Amino acid sequence: MVDRESVVSALEIVSIGPQAATDSPIVFLHEALGSVSHWGDFPLALCEAVDRSGVVYSRRGHGRSAPFVRRHEPDYLHRAAQQELPAVLAARGIERPVLFGHSDGATIALLYAAAFPDQVDSIIVLAPHIFVEDLTLYGIRAAVVPGAREQLVNKLGRHHWDPESVVAAWQHIWLAPGFREWNIEADIASIRCPVLVIQGLDDAYGTRAQVDGIVEQVSRADMLMLPGVGHAPHREARNAVIDACRGFLALPAV
Repeated sequence: MVDRESVVSALEIVSIGPQAATDSPIVFLHEALGSVSHWGDFPLALCEAVDRSGVVYSRRGHGRSAPFVRRHEPDYLHRAAQQELPAVLAARGIERPVLFGHSDGATIALLYAAAFPDQVDSIIVLAPHIFVEDLTLYGIRAAVVPGAREQLVNKLGRHHWDPESVVAAWQHIWLAPGFREWNIEADIASIRCPVLVIQGLDDAYGTRAQVDGIVEQVSRADMLMLPGVGHAPHREARNAVIDACRGFLALPAV
C-alpha cells in the first residue's frame, strides 16, 4: 500500500492557469531530465490558450522535490504512473485530468491511461517512448561522454537540487543491458481515451516508429509530425504545439 500523503509531501507541486476554469485540468509530466522550472513558461501559456487550470510537479529526485529513494530500477516509469501520479491527483482532487507528457513524461501518461482507463479525460504526448531504440541509446551515450556529461550536469544545476543524481539515474537505467528489452506496447492497448501524439522528425532520441506503435495499439490516437523539430517540440515548435492542443482539446467527447 502506497502512503499517498507521504508521496505528495516529498514533491514540488505548482498550480497554474485560470483557476476558475471548469474543464479537466492539465497535468504536466516532465522528461527524464526535467522539473517544474525546466518547462519554462510553456505550461502556463498552454493553459491560458485552452482556458484550463493546470498542475506542474517535479517527480521524486527532480527539481526541488525530495531526493531519489529508488533511482536505478527499470520499473521506474510504471511506478511513476501507478503510484506517484495517482497520489498527486488525489491530493489535488483531480478525477479526470488531461495529461500532457514529454519524453519520459509521455510514457508515464500512456501508462497511467492504460492502468486507469476510466480516470483520464485525454492525453497529449510529445516524443514518447514505448520501446527502446538504438537511436535513443546512441543519443544518451553521446550526452554522457566525458566533457559533455559535465556540461549537461552544470546546465541542469539551475533546475535541480542534485543534477548529478538526475543525470546518473537517466544514464544508468537506459544504458543498462537488461533495459534494452523494455517495451510497453502490450500495456497501452487498454487505453480508451483520445490521444494526441506529437513527434519531431529530427528527434535525436526517437523515431516515427514510436508514434506508429502507439497508433497501432490505441484506437483513438491522432498524430502530428513536425519536420525540422527535435526532441522538444514544445520549445522548438511552440506555436504549432499549442495550436494542435487547442484543436485537440476542443473536440467533442465520443
